[in-house]
Amino acid sequence: MIPARFIGSEIYRGSSYGAWHPLAIPRVSTVIDLSRALGWLPDGAFVTSPRATARALSAWHTPDYLAALQAAEAAGEVSADVRTRYGLGTTANPVFPEMFRRPATAAGGSILAGEMVARGGVVFNPGGGTHHGLPDRANGFCYLNDPAFAILSLRAHGARRVAYVDIDAHHCDGVVAGFDGDADALIVSVHEERRWPFTGDLTDRGASGQVWNLPVPKGFNDTEMAAALDGVILPAVAAFRPDAVILQCGADAVTEDPLSRLCLSNNAHRAVAAALRAMTPRLVVLGGGGYNPWSVARCWTGVWGMLAGFDLPDRLPDGAEAVLRALTWSGRAAGRNPPEDWFTTLVDPPREGPLRPEVRARIATLSARLAADRAA
Repeated sequence: MIPARFIGSEIYRGSSYGAWHPLAIPRVSTVIDLSRALGWLPDGAFVTSPRATARALSAWHTPDYLAALQAAEAAGEVSADVRTRYGLGTTANPVFPEMFRRPATAAGGSILAGEMVARGGVVFNPGGGTHHGLPDRANGFCYLNDPAFAILSLRAHGARRVAYVDIDAHHCDGVVAGFDGDADALIVSVHEERRWPFTGDLTDRGASGQVWNLPVPKGFNDTEMAAALDGVILPAVAAFRPDAVILQCGADAVTEDPLSRLCLSNNAHRAVAAALRAMTPRLVVLGGGGYNPWSVARCWTGVWGMLAGFDLPDRLPDGAEAVLRALTWSGRAAGRNPPEDWFTTLVDPPREGPLRPEVRARIATLSARLAADRAA
């Protein structure tokens, strides 16, 4: 078996969207530090992410947008025309010193991931998952769309049919914009209903019929995610028969995240990742949303440990605990008095609950469509 590999970079430690932005918090750097403290990054497991060039990025993004993004980084400011045309310098997508280099590193990691799993295996790129980026503009904290490059890279290395599964709290509008109508791309998204970007309706199948959207209500729990996994995600992927699978594993669907009203534990993320790993020879796992520094770090480190074959400890060793105790989260009440288990464990208590009628009905609707497609 090919060992799982982790793609990371120090650029995530040294850059920020700004002190007021939800992405002011450390995320990938903490996952790296926790994984090292646990001994989960042995020799050969960690790979430094390359930075994608503008030429490589022009395979999906428009050259004029890429030029505007690079110019904004160089100048440290944008004009009103650039802000309007390209979505740069906005509240969601601010100007900051690494605004091209940081997302280009995430995209480079996703391009490399597609190459690394050419002969099989699992690669984790937690800096990736920027699924809102559009070909010609920034969108929803995303300047580039690295999942799109993961799909293109997998295809360039022999995987014609690619399944993209997204469990971020927010719908993957950028990926759909890029691959809607592509019969060799399956898109499955489980996301919170009536939340930005307000796309991903249950009835939206996409031009190719290969888009499966499951919008879920606030309070979505572990029991309901397990039902969605068994009733929608796995059957859709199995019926598609992909050559490779990408999982966007956004951590913003957990209870403690400030930008969603969903109520998953991080056990749900590991369960989805484990189930997909069992059904594909090529798996790329990306990060995504997540705006509580402790819940993001604990979720993604646990996902990496599971992918790499490590047992998750009941209590963290002192070095790993120290990494979590060093985190701060200014401006949030939860950051002023975090609970003790945010420091001492990776595994959340299960957040099970009822399978509510509206969730059951939506899963049944998609299951029926899947059955009809198979029978056709």
